[in-house]
Parts: sequence; structure tokens; C-alpha cells
Amino acid sequence: MKAHVFMHAASAYSALGTDAQSLRDQIFSVTDPQALTWTDCYSSGRQLPLGCLPSSVVLPALDFAPAWQRSRNNALAWAAVRDLRADIDQAVAKWGPARVALIVGTSTAGVQEGEAAASGLQQHGQFPQGFNYAVQEMGNVAVFLAQHLGIQGPAHTISTACSSGAKALASAARLLRSGMVDAVVAGGVDALCRFTVAGFSALEAVSAQRCNPLSANRNGINLGEAAAFFVLSRDRGPVRLAGWGESQDAHHMSAPDPSGQGAVAAMQQALQRADMVAAQVDYVNLHGTATQHNDAMESKAVAAVFGAEVAVSSTKPLTGHALAAAGALEAAIAWQVLQSNPEGKLPVHWWDGAADAQLPALAVVQPGTQLGRPVRAVMSNSFAFGGSNSALLFEAT
Repeated sequence: MKAHVFMHAASAYSALGTDAQSLRDQIFSVTDPQALTWTDCYSSGRQLPLGCLPSSVVLPALDFAPAWQRSRNNALAWAAVRDLRADIDQAVAKWGPARVALIVGTSTAGVQEGEAAASGLQQHGQFPQGFNYAVQEMGNVAVFLAQHLGIQGPAHTISTACSSGAKALASAARLLRSGMVDAVVAGGVDALCRFTVAGFSALEAVSAQRCNPLSANRNGINLGEAAAFFVLSRDRGPVRLAGWGESQDAHHMSAPDPSGQGAVAAMQQALQRADMVAAQVDYVNLHGTATQHNDAMESKAVAAVFGAEVAVSSTKPLTGHALAAAGALEAAIAWQVLQSNPEGKLPVHWWDGAADAQLPALAVVQPGTQLGRPVRAVMSNSFAFGGSNSALLFEAT
């Protein structure tokens, strides 16, 4: 019998704030929290709704780190793991630093710092003094976190675009079940930067209004930033990472396979690995980006696996799409849904209510929806460019 994997501590920084109570208040709110920020900070002359950190949040200075590790992305990651420091230190002390691993999903790394350096090159003909390209390397954040947390076990970065954070948790589970390590710090981080906003805008995927998942009027995503991390081990904890599934469409560089076969496979794998059936899942957190193709594919896939009865919602109208951190952030949302929630409150699906008649009808969560009992299991979907599909299944213990 394979060992179970449990999640012992969680931390999340996003547009919903930096503490559990703020996150809970907003995902369960019966009035629209309107957590996005309208700004042209990352798109000069074009106001966009973005999932920015609250303006009151001051990220930590990284003066203790070498210059090539001082990026906003790393500062955001450090802020989130700092809240888990007692649990991380306890794991290192209990099992030894070589028996603790670190896995993080990211896609932006130090791109913001690279943008500033490129601007300096354009203006002055040379890069700013002290600029080191290593700040932009995807592996930077894993090296940084492991070094300064005292972790000496396997440490690596996963960069599969919007499935990265979810894949980091699946990878952590595999390490634990293999017996290679005894604890893992895992999650995802992506900081906003001009490059990502410009890139998704070039794809005509960015909405100038708040995103509108599953609506007939949906017209694109809102970008966001976040960091979310967990401490996992085989010791019993409050939430079990019961199952995970991963698949690859290989259909198109950016569009999902419209049949949804890959998404169905990922969800079914997660159920099978957890030894659960669809009826045992109380709530599905949709990838729910509000693009035409994603919502069409995902609604078809969810209907195929769960039918029309399971409660669903997208939380991206509250947080924006945090890219590589999205799967980890939505895992943190699942964590909160599964704990200290005797009424079975569910995250609200904020949209205009104009259901797309071309999509399968799903049971979207309305304001004030409650199960009337604690939530037993939550599935969270993450789908990425290139058809990289991940589904995570969490269970209350």
C-alpha cells in the first residue's frame, strides 16, 4: 500500500491579501469583493484589471542574498515561505536538511529585473553595473529558497506555464511516496511584469474588463501575481493530497484540445490515484480563465467526468490568473475550503450570469451557497500552453 501525502501548513500571497482570514472572507463573501486593481503600471497608456498584491503589502528586502538572487519574484516567494518558517525549520530539525526537498513552479523568474536592464542597455549602450543574467534563470528561485531555508535535499523549478504550481505539488507527492525524502516545501510563484502582460496582449487574450468565466460574453483573462507554498510529508495532517493527474494534449502551442480529452484524463487519473469516485467530490475549482477556448474545453471535460451536479467556480475574477502560481494559489483556496468550514461554504463564481448556451450547463456557485456540512473533497484544475493539464484532488482528514 502506497503512503498517503498530507499538507501540514499553507501560505498564500495574492490580490486577496497575505493571510488566511482575508482570503477566506473574500472567497466566501456574499457581496462581490472586487479584489482586482485597475492600473497601467504594466501596460503604459492602457488601464487593465490585474490581480496585484494589495498596495499595503511591502515585500521583504533581500539584502541577505547575493545580487543575482534579488528579484521581485524571489521577494514574493520569500514573503510566503517566511510565514511557514516554523514548520519548515521543524521539518529540517526532525529529518535533517538532506531529507527535505523544495519544488517550486514559476515562469517569470527575474524578468522584471531583466526588463530594467534591457532599458538601461537601450538608453546607455550597456547593461547596468552589477546586472547578472542569472537573475532571470528559471532555477533561480529554487536555489534561492533552498539555500536560505537550509534545505539540502532535491531542489528544482518546474516551468510548464500555467500548470507549474499544480505540477510542483504533484512532484512533491511523488518524491514523498518514493521514499526519497521525508518532507517537501512546494508551491508556485509568479510576479507581474510588463513582458507577460505584453505577451498575452499580443495573443489577444487579455480582457480590458474583469474576466467573465463561462459567460457568453467572456473575452479573455486578467493577469495576476501570487505566491503560495505548503509543507508536505507522510505524517498525518489536516488535508490530504489524495490524488493528482497529469496529461499532455500536444494539440497546439497555446490553444487546448477542444475535445477536452487531456483534461478528462488528468481528472480521471486524480480520482483513480485517490481511490475515489466523482460523486465523492463536493467542489471543483475550475481553471476558468474566461477565454473562449479554455472555458469551452473545460466545461465539456468537467461535465464528462462529474456531470452537471457538482458545484464549480472560477476564482480568477478575484485573483487574476497568476500563471505558474495559479495552481498553487488555488490549492491554497482548496485548503481553506476544507478546513474550519462546518457549513460547507464554497468560493463564489463571480460573473454576469449570462450562461453560454454553447457550453454544458454546470452548477456554478452562487453567493451564499453552502453544503450544510463540511466539505469532504475538492478538485482543482490547471491547464497550460502546449496542452499541459494537471488536476489535484484534496481531501479533508
